[in-house]
Amino acid sequence: MRILHTADWHIGQTLNGWSRDHEHRAFLDRLHDVILAEDVDALLVAGDVFDGINPSGEAQRLLYGAIARMVRSQPHLQIILTAGNHDPAQRLEAPEAVLNELGVHVLGTLRRDAGGVDLDRHLIPLRDRHGAIRAHVLAVPFLRQADLPGLHLGAEQGDEPAITVAVRALHREMSEAAVARAGGLPLLAMGHLTCSGGLASEGAERRILIGGEHAVPPDVFPAELGYVALGHLHRPQSLDGGRVRYSGSAFPLSASEIAYDHGVTLIDLTDGIAHRHVPIDRPVQMFRLPPSGHGKLEDVLAGLVKLALDPDTPRDEQPFVYLSLTADRPATMLAAEIETQMERTPARLAGLSIIRNDQPAGERPPATLAETSPEDLFLSAFAEVHGTPPDPHHLAAFRDALSEA
Repeated sequence: MRILHTADWHIGQTLNGWSRDHEHRAFLDRLHDVILAEDVDALLVAGDVFDGINPSGEAQRLLYGAIARMVRSQPHLQIILTAGNHDPAQRLEAPEAVLNELGVHVLGTLRRDAGGVDLDRHLIPLRDRHGAIRAHVLAVPFLRQADLPGLHLGAEQGDEPAITVAVRALHREMSEAAVARAGGLPLLAMGHLTCSGGLASEGAERRILIGGEHAVPPDVFPAELGYVALGHLHRPQSLDGGRVRYSGSAFPLSASEIAYDHGVTLIDLTDGIAHRHVPIDRPVQMFRLPPSGHGKLEDVLAGLVKLALDPDTPRDEQPFVYLSLTADRPATMLAAEIETQMERTPARLAGLSIIRNDQPAGERPPATLAETSPEDLFLSAFAEVHGTPPDPHHLAAFRDALSEA
């Protein structure tokens, strides 16, 4: 049996105001090709399907159109979608009755019954093309504080933070119940959180905060779980000897992801559980000039010329560029010159950072500021302060203020 682990699609993302729908269409087309070429039996999407809590109609059409095409081409394919911290959990679940008829399971929130977590919903059997059950998936969406009834913030919990104790207890409870039902078949899990030891992307991933903590050790997932398919960190990486894995994002979502080897993870269930990374070419190139630090305007402009970009490239296929300048004249003048140059360049400006030559290193903006659009900074700051993404009216007010600035 073959299972494909993906995460962090972020459908609907914009970069400095530029739509990325073209890239998402290309990624979903390539994902469809991988499913057919590798004869995949199940697709796992471990959170952050959408980029925000109010996805546009186009973003939803992209998702559901891709799902329909996948199950039409591979009729026995099962799909399991779990919500991430970016996702509108209840909206993701809304078409569940229809999607279930297509073999698609959607879990936006953790549900409980009188006996605890509702395993009839969260423990999903995986069947091969002949209908035989070959494994089970314990599908867990992004956990919020209300999902952890044993969490006592500020309480003494021995050597571990209270959040770690609560998350560990929840996964232990679910795993023990799942093992009792699994009948000795392989047991996998899905989650969306930060594991300590994982490498995060500067300026791209929001810190998920519960009680002041944002990371838990990978051993919160009991050993009975043979593979843990995670989302949230955008760099493909394995922890705990490979048993716990982030498949990574679909393509670069910020400048810090330019060097990543984006792709998906293919899991083979034979005598055991084995997995391998399947690279997926990025639909649009992304550059940072200079590659590190800041440079003079003339040097950065020379770097743009050296890229030798094709002037006939359609707008939605043009590369994204992040520019980082040292200021030898007023910042407004530099920004105006960059704007003029970008109008002549077949590329799209993803972010612009300007620092003064005389600004002490300790006072210069950190890399995340240089690599992030104003809207990304607002989203990150709001989540850092409030622990949740902004409501649509907050985001709309920010965009209105930005357009009037």
